[in-house]
Amino acid sequence: MNCSAASFIVNLDVPDLAAAEAFYTEAFSLRIGRRLGPGALELLGGPTPLYLLQNDAGSAATEDGDVRDYERHWTPVHLDWVVADIDAALARAVAAGATLERRVRERRWGKIAVLADPFGHGFCLIQFSEAGYDALLE
Repeated sequence: MNCSAASFIVNLDVPDLAAAEAFYTEAFSLRIGRRLGPGALELLGGPTPLYLLQNDAGSAATEDGDVRDYERHWTPVHLDWVVADIDAALARAVAAGATLERRVRERRWGKIAVLADPFGHGFCLIQFSEAGYDALLE
């Protein structure tokens, strides 16, 4: 059985679909693709579709009784937005409602800023240097 993936999509639970639509279209210039009923929205313009899924705080997240909360959290998976101008992208994200958690820092491979969206999802803005991650090769 061949399980190679030709592409992937990103799903993001949010407690307020309209607010999430406003944030992600304003902060990252994504555009609306399809509205998939009243609780799901496809956003296009990045390298893969981003699906915003309306799931209220306190709603069941698993069959084991876990519930969703939108307090600030990190998960093993988060979005890194690669940008050409980190200062402009940072200003745009904060103006759209993001919270800056760690200011822009220089690394061998470029610059990074750590933020959270209005719902507590962590994300980073990354501006690669000319070498990018190749600067880390040994």
